[in-house]
Amino acid sequence: MRKNRLKKIFSDGQTIINGWLQIPSSFSAEVMAHQGWDSLTIDMQHGVIDYPNALQMLQAISTTEVVPMVRVNWNDPGQIMKILDAGSYGVICPMINNREQAEKFVQACLYPPKGYRSFGPIRGLLYGGPDYAKHADNEILKWAMIETSEALNNLDKIMSTPGLDGIYIGPADLSLAVGTDPGFDKEKSSPTFSAIENILKHAKKNKILAGIHNATPEYAMKMIEMGFRMVTVGSDQRYISVGAKSVVEKLKKIKSREESKAY
Repeated sequence: MRKNRLKKIFSDGQTIINGWLQIPSSFSAEVMAHQGWDSLTIDMQHGVIDYPNALQMLQAISTTEVVPMVRVNWNDPGQIMKILDAGSYGVICPMINNREQAEKFVQACLYPPKGYRSFGPIRGLLYGGPDYAKHADNEILKWAMIETSEALNNLDKIMSTPGLDGIYIGPADLSLAVGTDPGFDKEKSSPTFSAIENILKHAKKNKILAGIHNATPEYAMKMIEMGFRMVTVGSDQRYISVGAKSVVEKLKKIKSREESKAY
């Protein structure tokens, strides 16, 4: 089976630089895949991506060595199994609140006897190789999102779930959970930052990986220094918005200056 390169990066003590895809386009996914990311996550929760889109995007990412992952829209075994069958090498599951939900998530990713994943890796065999079923349990990364007040009260119970590889922080929902406005790159004085520190402390205690979504590379570097093993920065949609806006604003300023010279 094709090895999950992310596991080698982790074992070498390095940090995963993860990209985020919200646009339902195989071409934009392919463009992102050629930019040097270690992994790309297809967002099926808050992006506008459905299963046919995701399948084509997984195929596009496969033109490179970038590791494909997917954030599913809920802790739904059917969706989790189907996206793994499509060739995803990691699943990020939102809104994991307690040990029971964490176990349900992990077991949906594992074949019997460890879990209850149904056999039928139709594209997984093409991407992973003919011995996919024999090794998939060990190669697929399973990330539980910690982002609710209930989860904050169950950190050790969630993180000690057998088979769980890591936790992933969505700062926007986490901010809502601690009573502040949703957003990213929170200051140290923010209750969200304190919650992030606490989550990371428990991840280290339970010897599992910790990932977090960031708005800027500068903030992501701070998170790496703190001990996060996977950082996501922005998204494809955000890069288009920021890049286009920057160009338009510059040109409009030039145009404004040129017009003012005529008076």
